[in-house]
Amino acid sequence: MPLTTPSVYPPACGEFLKWPSRRSVVHSTKGMVACTQPLAAKCGIDILNAGGNAADAAVAVAAGLNITEPTSTGIGGDMFCLYYDAKTGKVSALNGSGRSGGKCTLETIRKDLGLADDELGEMPMNSVHAATVPGAAAGWVDTVERFGSGKLSMEQILAPAIELAEKGFPVSEDTAFFWKVNEAPLRKASPNFAEMLKADPSAPDGVRAPKAGDIMKMPNLARTFRTLATEGKKGFYTGRIAEEIIKVVRDRGGHLELADLAHHLEQGSEPVDPISLKFRGQGCGSSPRSSPGGGGVELWEHPPNGQGIVALMALGIFQELEASGQDPHLSPPRTTTPRPTLHAHHRMPPPSPSPTRTGSSRTPPPRPSPSASLISQPYLASRAKLFNPSATTPDLTHGNPNPNTFPSPALRSSDTVYFAAADSAGNAISFINSNYAGFGSAHGAAPAAASRCRTAAANFSLTRGHPNVLAPRKRPYHTIIPGLVTCLGEGGDGDGPQKGELHSVFGVMGGFMQPQGHVQVLLGQIVGALNPQQALDAPRVCIGAGMADVGDVYSEVVYVEEGMPEATVEGLRKLGHPVKVLGGWGGMGRQMFGRGQIVRWTVDEVEGTGVWSGGSDMRGDGAAYPA
Repeated sequence: MPLTTPSVYPPACGEFLKWPSRRSVVHSTKGMVACTQPLAAKCGIDILNAGGNAADAAVAVAAGLNITEPTSTGIGGDMFCLYYDAKTGKVSALNGSGRSGGKCTLETIRKDLGLADDELGEMPMNSVHAATVPGAAAGWVDTVERFGSGKLSMEQILAPAIELAEKGFPVSEDTAFFWKVNEAPLRKASPNFAEMLKADPSAPDGVRAPKAGDIMKMPNLARTFRTLATEGKKGFYTGRIAEEIIKVVRDRGGHLELADLAHHLEQGSEPVDPISLKFRGQGCGSSPRSSPGGGGVELWEHPPNGQGIVALMALGIFQELEASGQDPHLSPPRTTTPRPTLHAHHRMPPPSPSPTRTGSSRTPPPRPSPSASLISQPYLASRAKLFNPSATTPDLTHGNPNPNTFPSPALRSSDTVYFAAADSAGNAISFINSNYAGFGSAHGAAPAAASRCRTAAANFSLTRGHPNVLAPRKRPYHTIIPGLVTCLGEGGDGDGPQKGELHSVFGVMGGFMQPQGHVQVLLGQIVGALNPQQALDAPRVCIGAGMADVGDVYSEVVYVEEGMPEATVEGLRKLGHPVKVLGGWGGMGRQMFGRGQIVRWTVDEVEGTGVWSGGSDMRGDGAAYPA
């Protein structure tokens, strides 16, 4: 083929999700990766085939996604993960989120932004002050050290991603769309924008956003990966990379310092206790085969400063509604979008921005979880009593801060990647990595480092007295959450899963959509008996905002994805809900409903062999791939 043959794709990325896809579940006995990018998935599969385990593969995928989907994730972002150890049946959590700078006081930032003493405050998304200390770099290393196989070095684990960055990769449709959307903000925010754009002599300044099918190379990001691989965390949080990040941030008026990066290096990522809720509702606790829980399931989430607790509270309230007779049993045809469940919307107060445990990752002091009371049966039952099955209750007090007194932090982005990985030994990991907004803080696009700090500080409130108010070296409230499910498996007679056996690792990325997506996708599997791909393909709903072009995060609008049965939509309207049906992809399209992945574990009844079954969201570019 002549080198002058043009791309098969149009010059501008157009509407590429024109109709619902039809995908099959992918099965494997040797392991699996499910993510939004095929080339990034291959990075993880290469590591599994080289003898690595699920944790090793996950870090390889995270690095690969940083290369192939930099519009959503990066080494300068944050990460959380849940890990299932097949030998022990233990679920572990790791908090890899960064903190605000030591000199980022409320008074300093309010003054820099010109806020009057009596003025309510919100952190601008495009401000350099929205940048927090990168947590992902340390998180990747700590994930391998804590959960990895011990058979592969970081150099081996990062090698596939480095090859993509140095030799180049073809950009996929979804990524090209968001690259174009972010081009103007990237140019405006950073003097080093050219690093993240494609060289083209015919384009303004000689660079432009790559189109679908274009080859992109990222040699500076490859160099950063090599430094992390050979020097470990110290190579990222001290020396050349750290100095370049801080210089760019300080040149733009930010207050992060080298001492803040050194502090994160010393603290490391934080092992925390995962939180969970046992669910036996809708008959899933009595039928081990029709519902693959066999006695029910236990949903595990990462504790605050993430919003996983919201998913547990919602699921617990649904269970209490059923116990009180307010929510009828859901037959399989209705399970993916049950009207009573959709109507039972309950907004919880933001969890404490502090993690369950604080302090050094090596010696975390034990203390009672502040989340326990919010997912206790008495509290959830009390909230369920407020549900009106016949109409909306607009005057219901939810417990969240009054938006007129405390404007909500932004929570306006779905620029996140969620993926799942599993290995032949039965281990699995639920992993999420985020820049929060597009390329993250483009202000932190340091030359020769290509590392951008996450804009997580945009989640802080700048209003005095707010529970999530900005303070020095404080972790902000996060929307990103990984999910994991184990079986309760009563009986132990061999008919169905055993207690503590893994059911699945899964997640749905995208702002406020995430806990809602967790509940909808999980109910689709355990109540509707949907396979992983069907559960992801089913139309979803999103209540409230979470996207920049929606507006008020306290909105009562129920956004319904195109394809939802008309009877369900009209039923919600008759109950008093303002409903808006969304289709397409651009603007307020299907991106509202996030992108999810599922990897589920079952055992062949005759052979006794474990089988991984994966699904990947049709709203993304990727798929589930067997090892």
